[in-house]
Parts: sequence; C-alpha cells; structure tokens
Amino acid sequence: MSALAKRALGGALRFVFFLAALLLVVSGSLFYWQLWLFLAVLSLSVFAITFYLLRHDPVLLERRMMAGPKAERERSQKIIMGFGAVVFFSYALLPGFDHRFAWSSVPDWAVFLGDLAVGAGMLIVFFVFRENSFASSTVEIHPDQQVISTGLYGIVRHPMYMGALLFSLGTPVALGSWWGLILFPAIVAVLAWRLIEEERMLIRDLPGYAAYRDEVRFRLVPCLW
Repeated sequence: MSALAKRALGGALRFVFFLAALLLVVSGSLFYWQLWLFLAVLSLSVFAITFYLLRHDPVLLERRMMAGPKAERERSQKIIMGFGAVVFFSYALLPGFDHRFAWSSVPDWAVFLGDLAVGAGMLIVFFVFRENSFASSTVEIHPDQQVISTGLYGIVRHPMYMGALLFSLGTPVALGSWWGLILFPAIVAVLAWRLIEEERMLIRDLPGYAAYRDEVRFRLVPCLW
C-alpha cells in the first residue's frame, strides 16, 4: 500500500470513528440505529470516493487532504473555515442530544429519506471530483488550472457546495432529529459566504471565469440562486 493510500484511508477511518464515538457519547446509547445506518451510508460513500481517487486521480486526493483554516491562503477563507468548523461541529452534535432527550419523533420513512439525501449529496461530490481535478479542499488557483464548464458545472457554478448542501440537509433527519435542522440556515450561510469569496478570487485570477459566470447563471441551487 502506498504512503498516500495509508494516509488517505487512515484519515477516513479516523474521521468515521471520531464521529461515531462523539455521537455515541452525546446520545448516551449504543442502540441508536439511525446513527449506525447513517455511518454505513457515510462510510460507503467516503471509502468509495477515496478508492476511486487513489486509482484515477491521486493528485486530487493529495490536494483534498490539505484542508482546514490553516491550509487556506486567503485570510477571508481562514476566517470562514474557522467559523464553519464551529457551525458544522455544533450541527453534528445536536442530533445526538436530540436522541438522548427525545426531543424529536422522526418517522422511519423520513430517516431513510435523510440517508438518501446524504448518499445523493456524496454522489454529487463524486461527480464533481470526476469532472474537476482541481477541486481541492482549499480555495486556490493552480498554475495549469482551467475553467470547467461540463457535467454539473453546466448547471451550477459550485456543484460541490450543492452536494454539501444536500448532505447537510439530510444529516440531522437521517440521525432522527428534526431539531438538528435549526442550524441548517447557518450551514447555508457558511457555504454561501465561502463561495462568494471564492468567486471573487476566481474572477480575479482564473482566465475565462468571468465569461463562465455569465454563461452559467446559478451559483448553488438551479433556478434559485
């Protein structure tokens, strides 16, 4: 196994185990079937994407592994990612507390729909990675980078954020929590803030992006914004 494979798969395992341990502690129950189903969908998606990138685009995988506020070069993105980390951490914890204190009563069919949204969001992310080898975790321009306008990029300018939005919408419901959705507007705000700042840099530094922006009208949600 290559060094990159060990790092990537090890990182994916640590992420899944950390999230599982966190929610099990917060929920106070091992019999949290919604969590186990969610983790199965998430793990399958994460590892499928990781294996695909290891085989077909290891350069992109390497770029994706450099993430977080410290990895960002733009000061505005450091601030956004720092704030976003707090929001996403809170967003992940709230369903666990909801389960512990039984605030919500989410029917099974809604839980399954939530998992479907989680899987669909990850599938969108996969299609983005397959289409765009420059879809790194940080906002930056690479020397040989070009504007991508094919695939989902012909529908919205930021399809990976669209996938993240769908994933985020499905997560609390998949975990059996209506109350978890109370923080969803904050998730939308962070994604919108990040992509607006990212577009300013792309228009400034990536040749052809301004014309692409004029051609593809919608940023995040088709026919809406």
